[in-house]
Amino acid sequence: MTFSLVAHCPQTGQFGMVVSSSSPAVAARCAHARAGVGVVASQNVTDPRLGPHALDLMERGATAREAVSILERTGSHMEYRQVLAVGKSGQSAVYSGEKVLGLWSSAQGNDVAAAGNLLADAGVPEVMVGRFLHSAGPLGDRLIGALRAGLEAGGEAGPVHSAGLLLVDRQSWPLAELRIDWTDACPVTALEAAWATYKPQMADYVARALDPSAAPSYGVPGDA
Repeated sequence: MTFSLVAHCPQTGQFGMVVSSSSPAVAARCAHARAGVGVVASQNVTDPRLGPHALDLMERGATAREAVSILERTGSHMEYRQVLAVGKSGQSAVYSGEKVLGLWSSAQGNDVAAAGNLLADAGVPEVMVGRFLHSAGPLGDRLIGALRAGLEAGGEAGPVHSAGLLLVDRQSWPLAELRIDWTDACPVTALEAAWATYKPQMADYVARALDPSAAPSYGVPGDA
């Protein structure tokens, strides 16, 4: 039902992930990241509790592999789950239970991991990781490019309807959290358009939160 990629940028310290699925509102259930700690995707027959649990473990000092291993041993119905994680050291980890749906696979590299289930092609995660590792620029751009590469490599076996991007930086809230919760058109294309709109304004929204008096105006109606 889902293909995703989680990643870390060692230059900026940012964490982020992208995900797409035939199910509605996939990012609302599957995307988890915490500034200075890591990023976790919990997918397949999703248990949204796994992401925050893994991040709590990592915040207390566990590596990504240790956190995922603890989830594997202690989580509920883990044979149905698929979990990806990357921590601040750049170590990545993936777990896929024996009852993950359909054709599933995963791929990993330094600072990145990708996985999917009900895939059209088992090579989709490897293509996503390869695109990410051979790209440059802001983390958000690299994430969007990896998601597009996964879709073009086959993506899910059926049509996808939702997609999302989650990006965290230095603050306790997301630097970017963009979601296409349902569309009969291509959600990855819609997510690319949302990112193209949001990216130029992203830093200004942080400035508005930290110091509204110094934040720029966008000239919206009623704005002084």
